[in-house]
Amino acid sequence: MIAGVVAVVLLLAVAAYACGGGTDYGAGFWDLTAGGAERGRRPRRLIDHAMEPVWEVNNVWLIFVLVIMWTGFPVLFQQVFTTMWLPLALAAVGIVLRGAGFALRKPVRRPAGRRLYGAVFAVSSLLTPFFLGAAAGGVASGRVSATTTASADAWANPTSLLFGLLAVAAAALLGAVFLAADARRFGAPDLDRYFRRRALGALAAVAVLAVVTLFVTHGDAPHVWHGLTHGVGLAFVVVAVLATLTTAWLLRRPSGAWSRVTAVAVVASSVLAWGMAQRPYLIPTSLTVAEGAGAHTTLRWLALVTLVALVLVVPAVALLYWLDTHGELQGLTDADLRRGAGDEG
Repeated sequence: MIAGVVAVVLLLAVAAYACGGGTDYGAGFWDLTAGGAERGRRPRRLIDHAMEPVWEVNNVWLIFVLVIMWTGFPVLFQQVFTTMWLPLALAAVGIVLRGAGFALRKPVRRPAGRRLYGAVFAVSSLLTPFFLGAAAGGVASGRVSATTTASADAWANPTSLLFGLLAVAAAALLGAVFLAADARRFGAPDLDRYFRRRALGALAAVAVLAVVTLFVTHGDAPHVWHGLTHGVGLAFVVVAVLATLTTAWLLRRPSGAWSRVTAVAVVASSVLAWGMAQRPYLIPTSLTVAEGAGAHTTLRWLALVTLVALVLVVPAVALLYWLDTHGELQGLTDADLRRGAGDEG
């Protein structure tokens, strides 16, 4: 019983990181595709201002995921990190380089240095979610087990590649939706339209990739396919579909209100659908939740510590997000967005 509860907590933490971290990765994706120095100046200034207050806090959820995996499900941790060490190592390098690029591209004085660090930040924002998604796809397709050795097939297979692309598209969706809302808050209607168009494009990409992924899992990950088309997994798929349609409708409305909530619902319900589809396995079809769980005493203490951490951390993170999304942390005017080349290099 307690192993199942901890497994649900792990899944919720993954969903939280997919939404929080995904929004940041999505902002980096649009930084990468914003164009040259002149054309991309205003979108990049908005991205900088939107990310600065919260970009580090989203890694709290990643640390939370790793602690629960390591402590609560050591067999899962060992098998996943043994088999998937290469994509996970690349994702970790991407996280480090992304943070360094974002932190250093503004204080560096030379234009060439700013461009270099900006490129590192943007490219890492694309590659990191892809490799994390590819690793998740390898788990979903059952290519991780006690006897599996690290190989390209473990993460370079149809399900993994589609999971990786879906992770990038979902991040792009979240990033564009949140940036459009920030543009409205900062009084930049042209950037609101700019990011809404991109959000609709990303939403279409998510929908297409999700349908393709569902068909591919039928042959490549049959247990997950069955879970996605039956029971609780199907219920979350339906929620994701409804949230997708609602997000598309809201993005076409003048106000765009609540589009952030529905976009988060698209991504969160998709992650929950994947997790529920794997039941009762951590790794289909070789490792169940009960088999992968740690000692009962360890799980009890982990559940207690998790509860305390959630009571302390969740309200603080929620307050930070509320302050940021309501413009209480910093201001930005259209004049700031129009600063000349001397500020941007």
